[in-house]
Amino acid sequence: MCGIAGEFRFDGAAPARATIERMSDRLARRGPDAAGFWSEGPVAFGHRRLAIIDLSPRSAQPMHDADTGLTLVFNGTLYNYPELRAELLARGHPFHSDGDTEVLLRAYAEWGEACLPRLHGMFAFALHDARRQSVFLARDRLGIKPLYYSLDGRRLRFASSVQALLAAGDIADGLDPVALHHHFTLHAVVPAPRTVLAGIRKLAPASHLMIDARGGARETPYWRLSARRPATPMSEAEWTEAIHASLKSAVKKRLAIADVKVGVLLSGGLDSSLLVALLAEQGERDLLTFSVGFEDQPEESGHEFEYSDAVAAYYGTRHHQFRIANSEVLKRLPEAVDAMAEPMVGQDAVAFYLLSEQVSKTVKVVQSGQGADEVFGGYYWYPKMRDDAEGGPLQRFRHHYFDRDHDEYLAMLAPAWHGPDHTAALIEARLHEPGADEFIDQVLRMDTTMLITDDPVKRVDNMTMAWGLEARVPFLDHELVELAAAMPAELKLASGGKHILKQIARGLLPDAVIDRKKGYFPVPALKYVRGDFLEFMRDVLDSRACRERGLYQRAYVEKLLAEPEQHHTRIQGSKLWHLALLEYWLQRNVDGGPVG
Repeated sequence: MCGIAGEFRFDGAAPARATIERMSDRLARRGPDAAGFWSEGPVAFGHRRLAIIDLSPRSAQPMHDADTGLTLVFNGTLYNYPELRAELLARGHPFHSDGDTEVLLRAYAEWGEACLPRLHGMFAFALHDARRQSVFLARDRLGIKPLYYSLDGRRLRFASSVQALLAAGDIADGLDPVALHHHFTLHAVVPAPRTVLAGIRKLAPASHLMIDARGGARETPYWRLSARRPATPMSEAEWTEAIHASLKSAVKKRLAIADVKVGVLLSGGLDSSLLVALLAEQGERDLLTFSVGFEDQPEESGHEFEYSDAVAAYYGTRHHQFRIANSEVLKRLPEAVDAMAEPMVGQDAVAFYLLSEQVSKTVKVVQSGQGADEVFGGYYWYPKMRDDAEGGPLQRFRHHYFDRDHDEYLAMLAPAWHGPDHTAALIEARLHEPGADEFIDQVLRMDTTMLITDDPVKRVDNMTMAWGLEARVPFLDHELVELAAAMPAELKLASGGKHILKQIARGLLPDAVIDRKKGYFPVPALKYVRGDFLEFMRDVLDSRACRERGLYQRAYVEKLLAEPEQHHTRIQGSKLWHLALLEYWLQRNVDGGPVG
C-alpha cells in the first residue's frame, strides 16, 4: 500500500525532479516507510512506500527491470500473488524479491494488458515500457485504490491524490459544472472520469489507460459486472452455502497476505461483526478490534458500543475503544478535510480519520466492512425503490436517493453554473446498461460499480491512508461480488436487508447484533447542526472567499443558515453541511488555505 506519482512528457522535455518530489511529498502520509525516485528521458516516477509484504528493500519502488525495459509504481495488494509468482517462475521469469510488486511487473512482461483479469486484489499502478515508449495506467475492478491524472498536449501527470497533482503546479483548477451537478445530487459522488476540478480526471474502476509518446490515449474497460441469474436455479440454502464459502475465503486471504499484524474495524454493525466471526470461525486467535464513538445528540446516539463490546466479548478479541468529544471533532476537522482527495460529505469521514489515527499506533492493516450494504441490499431505500410503482427506473431511483432535484439545484447555484440535469442522464444510462435481470439488480450493480467507489470506499481509503494504515474490504472481493450479483434480489432485501448475511451470521453472532435496527457510523453533530458546528459552517459560507467565488446563490445559503436542522436530503444528510464542506475543501486545497 503506497502513494504513486509521475510525469510523462510529449514535448521533448524531461520531467523536473523537483516536480515529482513535490507530488511525492504530498503523498508521504500514504507511504511513511520509504521514498523512491526514477527517471529516464521523458518519464519520471515517484513512490512512497507503506511496507506490508516483503518488508525488505528488495521490494522498493519504483521497480525497474533493465532486461524488459519496464518500470513500475504500484499502490495496492495482490491477494493471489503467490499463485501468480509460481506460474511465472514456471514460465522462466526470474525473481529477486518476495513481494507482489515484482509479480505485477513480471505479469505485465508475460501477458501485457491481458494480465489484468488475472489479478485478484486492489490496485492502482503506472508502468513505463521503454520499448514501446508508452505509459500504462490501470485500476482495480471496484476502484478500491485511487488514480488521478492530468493529460494535455504537453504531458501526462498522475498521482494517488488530487492534492499531489495540484502540488506539481500548472494544472487548471477551475470547477467542472457537470461534476458539480453530480456532487450535489449524489451526496458528493462524482463518477469517473470527472472530479470537481476541470483540469484533473480519474481513471474509471476496471479500466486501463495506454498513453503513447505523442500523447495519444486509449482507455479500455477490462471487466463488467453481470447481474443475471445462473442457468441452473439455486435454493436459498445453496446460495447461503456459496456466499458463506466465498466470504470466508475473502476474509481469510486478506488476513494471510501480509507480513504484519492485521486488525478489524468493529463498528458494532452486522458487517464488521461478521468479519470478526468469520475469522474466528476459521481458527484465528488473538484478534485485534477497534471501535470509535462520539457524543450523543438528543435525536441520535453517537456510538454503537453496546454492540461492538458484545461482539468483542463474545470472541475474546483484544478490543480498543475510542471516545471522541465534539470539541475534538471540530478541532480536527481541518485535518480530515485536507486528507480528502475530493470533497466528501459523509458524516463518517472525520470518524474514520480520527479512528485511523488511533488504530495506526497498533497495526498497519485492518479489515473493514464497506461494501456489504451495496452488494447485499442493506440500505433502507432499496425496498422503497422496489415498491415505488411510479415511473421508470430513473424516477424510482431519484425519488429515494437524489439529494436535490434539478429545480432546487438551479436555485442553489449561481446562473453561471446552470445547465441540464446531468445526473439524471448519467443514472438513466447506467441503470439501462445490459446484463441485469430486475430493477433492483440494476440499482445494486450501479451502486457497487460506481456510487460506492466515490463515497464509502474512497472515504475509507483516504482516511486510513492519511495515517499509513491499509484498509482491506472483503465484501468487495470481486469473486464474492460476482456471485452476489447473480443472487435473487429477495434474498438480499428480505429480513430488512442483507437477509443472506443474517442467515450466515446465525449461530456466529449474538442475535441482538443480527436483529438490531441498521445503524450508521454516527457523527450526530454533522447531521443535527447547532452550536459551534453551526457557527463554523456560517463562518465558511459567509467568508470573503465563498462570496467572491460566487458559486452559491445567497438566498439559498441564508435559508439553510436560518433553519439548519430543517433541511436534510432524502437519505438524511445535512444540506448545509454539503455547501460548507465543498467551500471549505476548496479553500484549503485549491485556494491555499481559508480566507476570511
